[in-house]
Order: sequence, then C-alpha cells, then structure tokens
Amino acid sequence: MSSEIRSEIERLSQLSVVEARRDGLDVVAAFRAGLNRGEFRAAEKVDGVWRANAWVKQGILLAFRIGENRDRSLSGEFRFRDKDTLPLYQGGEPGPRMVPGGSSIRDGAYVSDSVICMPPMFINIGAWVDDGTMVDSHALVGSCAQIGKRVHLSAAAQIGGVLEPPGALPVIVEDEVFVGGNCGIYEGVIVGARAVLAPGVLLTGGVPVYDTVRQQVYRRSGDRPLSIPPGAVLVPGTRPASDDFSVSKGLALYAPVIVKYRDEKTDAATSLEESLR
Repeated sequence: MSSEIRSEIERLSQLSVVEARRDGLDVVAAFRAGLNRGEFRAAEKVDGVWRANAWVKQGILLAFRIGENRDRSLSGEFRFRDKDTLPLYQGGEPGPRMVPGGSSIRDGAYVSDSVICMPPMFINIGAWVDDGTMVDSHALVGSCAQIGKRVHLSAAAQIGGVLEPPGALPVIVEDEVFVGGNCGIYEGVIVGARAVLAPGVLLTGGVPVYDTVRQQVYRRSGDRPLSIPPGAVLVPGTRPASDDFSVSKGLALYAPVIVKYRDEKTDAATSLEESLR
C-alpha cells in the first residue's frame, strides 16, 4: 500500500495543479489516513540514526499544492477557512484525550490513544506523537515533528515544523524528554531520550550548546543536525560576544548550557503525575 501511494505522490507532483487535483484527491485522502494510522512516518530511526522520509513530506506538500480554500466552519459559529485537502483530524475510538477548550489536530498526524492534549494546543500534519505524551496548553507540535513516548511538552512549548526541503530532517524529541514552559526547538534539532529542558531554553541549528559537564560544544555540522545527548539537563545561559563593539558594551549572546545529566533528583523534579493521565 505504501509503495503504491508513494508512486502516485511522485507522479502527481510532476503534474500541473489542475491535473494533480483531478487525479489526486483520493490519493491524498488515503495518504492522510496512512499517516493517522502510523503506517507512514516523516522520519524514522534506522540502525540508530534518524533519517527523513522525503516522500512523506512530498505528499504533504502535494496536499497543500492541490488544495482549494474552503469554508471549514463548525456549527456555523466557529469560523475557519482552509485548504479542503487539509481537514481537521476526526479521530476514532478510543482516540487521544482532548480536553475541551480550542485545541485542534490536523488530519494526517499520528497521535497515540494515550496522548493528553490540554487546551489550546495544535498538532500539525505529518507529526508523530507517541504513547503517554502530554501536549500542554498553548504548545505547538509543528509539521512532521517526531515526539517520543512519555514526553511532556509544557505550556507554550514550541516544536518547529519542517516541510522544505523535503529531505531535511524534522525536529525529533525522543522518549521521556521533559520540555519546560516557553521552550523552542527548531530546525531539525534532535533531543536525546530523557533530556530535560528548563523553561526558556531555545534550540536551533545555528546556536551552539555548551556542555559544562563533558566540556564539549555541540553544533550542527553540514547535514548533521544539532543533537542533544540523552539525559542532558539544559538551562538558558549566555556567552560573551567577541567583537570590539560588543566587548566595549558588555554584550553577551544567548547560549544553552548543559549543567548536569539526569539523576534521581532530576527524576523527582520532573516526574509526571500518573493520576492526571
């Protein structure tokens, strides 16, 4: 099934918009259904290395390309207008726990039945949100982002999306990571399992991370993304700017800092209340 849909997506992507829409609406619907079921995935870990599945992002781009703006309003009261190829996720039984209050999930995202969604939050197409994860209020899971098991995305956490170029790796947050409030993870950063991000940590491909424990600096290098080691505990920090003007003004640049690695004390501080789940 996946090979057939993949072949159709590749063929339709070469056609004009009119031709692709005429032939592709059923293909796009079947593609979204496969994403919902977890049969297709924007990125997968193969032999210990995360790799992007470019054809999945190509399919999502096709859905955007051939879609037409339509009235998507609900009950005549909540006014929306969006591409007709990108509807909201209708869910199934049992489905994730969606607390009322303005959250939405785009069709074409895999969201495990045991995920908790606190309002308002948004999960975009192509995302993968695995078992036991909590997506808290005002959190965003961007297009194609991969979120592991038992992750906590605290209030206002922003997990960036990526669709172009198709071969680019999306943001990946591995199992049991704790992402504090107002954190941002962007540009294909990989956060290793059980890492902890204190509130306000921002991770991008262009910002080095300083490890005070191992005395190393982690950076993106070519096609290799910035990777945060498993179990690392990060806090927002600064480093002095080196140009003459900045030195004269005492300016400093933002720098995420690893101050320790996860231990029993960290586990106690970040433990999740099972009764809430």
